[in-house]
This record gives sequence, C-alpha cells and structure tokens, in this order.
Amino acid sequence: MTDLFIIGAGTAGLSAAIYAVRAGKSVIVAESSTYGGQIINTPDIENYPGFAHISGYEFATNLYTQATSLGVKVIFEKVTGILDGHPFHIRTDHNDYEAKALIIATGARNRHLGLENEERLTGRGISFCATCDGMFFKGKNVAVNGGGNTALSDALYLAGICSHVTLIHRRDSFRGDKADLDKLNKCDNVTFMLDSNVTSLHGKDHLESIDVTNVKTGQTVQVPVSALFVAIGQEPDNQIFSDIVELDEKGYIKAGADCKTSHPGIYAAGDCRTTSLRQLTTAAADGAIAATAACTYIDRN
Repeated sequence: MTDLFIIGAGTAGLSAAIYAVRAGKSVIVAESSTYGGQIINTPDIENYPGFAHISGYEFATNLYTQATSLGVKVIFEKVTGILDGHPFHIRTDHNDYEAKALIIATGARNRHLGLENEERLTGRGISFCATCDGMFFKGKNVAVNGGGNTALSDALYLAGICSHVTLIHRRDSFRGDKADLDKLNKCDNVTFMLDSNVTSLHGKDHLESIDVTNVKTGQTVQVPVSALFVAIGQEPDNQIFSDIVELDEKGYIKAGADCKTSHPGIYAAGDCRTTSLRQLTTAAADGAIAATAACTYIDRN
C-alpha cells in the first residue's frame, strides 16, 4: 500500500513525485523502461527556465536523483492494468500494488512511418533517436523526416557530424522554432525537401536509399542515405487505461489544466493528456498540479 502511485518516470511523473513526497505522502513511481522519458535523448536543452544549456541526460538524472533522495521509490516495472476500488489495485509485470490515488504520466511514444521494411530496417539505418544513433553514421549521408522541434534539433546535431543531411517535411514550412531553422539555413551540408513524404525504404541488410515523393507534383526521387531519422511526432500509449479513464479520439487521456481525469482519484500529467502544448515546462507544471490535487484527494478520502 502506498499513498500515491505514479505511472511514468519522465519529467511530469518525477515532478509529481517530488511535490507529493514533500507533502508527506508515500510515493511509488513505476517506469517500464528508463527514467527521464524522451528528453533524456536530447543533446542540448535551451528553453527550460533557469538553464541556458543543459543536456537531456543531465536534466533527467538530476530530476531522478532529487526525487529518490527525498524518499520516492522508483520501480522499473511495466504497469499492465488498474482495477477500480478503494484503494486502487495496480498490476505490473512483476507485482501487485495498492494506492489511494494515481497519476498517469506515461508520456508519448515515437510515431512510425508505417512503410514496408520499416520494422526490418529499424536499428539498421532507421532510427527514432538522432543523439542515440547519430555517431554510427559519422561522415555519411543521412536524412531526417519531420518538421517540428525534434526534427530541426536532430538535423542540427547530425549536420555537425555527418557529411550531408537531407531534411524532409510534408508541408511547405516548418513548425519548429525559428532559432533552430535559422541555424540550419546557415549549414552548407543541409538540404531541405519540402512538400514531400518518404514513401519507400530500400536496403537488404541495412538502409541504402529512400524514395521521396513531392505531394504537389507527384514526382518521386531516390535519395541515397545510410540512415533515416524519423521525427514525425508522437502518439500516446494509453490503451490499457481506456476502461478506467476517458480517452479522446487520438488516444490521449481527457484531462484539462487541473489534470483531473473522468475518474475521481486518478490524474493525468504531461504528454499523455489532452493539451495544446507538450514541453518540459508544461510537463513539470502538470506534475506539480496533479500531485497537489492527488494529495488533497487523499486527505479528503
């Protein structure tokens, strides 16, 4: 039995844990992979207040260390289900737990292209993490698919170590930060392919080339690359919670700025919930709000 059970050890989950344990509650955080969430793979964070520059790894590690030093218990187990009741019953792939309140902070996972050969070539030229795998392709020609902040950041990082970077985006303009786009425009080894989609992947034992099709003209060109870094957004992993909290049509947990879900005693924080902005700052804020609300719920029940 614990006061608060938090699912996910990313920025939202760990921020919630810090607030809750400081409020005198016992806290367990369950994480299925590694602490930190997606941000742990970011080489340089420049938009978090108070830090002009900090790596995602350092940021996540500092957050994890802060939480555990305060007494938060982090378990590396995958939650497989939640049974309603007072208290809630949580099942993982290793144990069963009981908690007076829950916070779901599972974040979101990388969206795939859905192309033939994508699964076969993942890890053999297809990657979803430039900072994890970029050095394997030092001095080679690579491509990045996407138009948001992650894609621009990936392209900038790769431009510093790869021979050439082709940045492919389905629209005629990018959605990411202008500052990063300005930096990319100054790179001699970066080519933009706008209004375009990756439509085919080629390679026997590893990726050798990709087909890129212009959505306006229909023209397809084959681009020789050793790697393709896919950065086309994320999707939530909330289906196991669909029988206890309400999801929207995209699979995100319906929860507003107060982080309250459709079920009393269960809160959603960070990228897994319905929100117009998914950033470190909003994840940390969600964690604080959800934890405060959960502590109030526990005290009243």
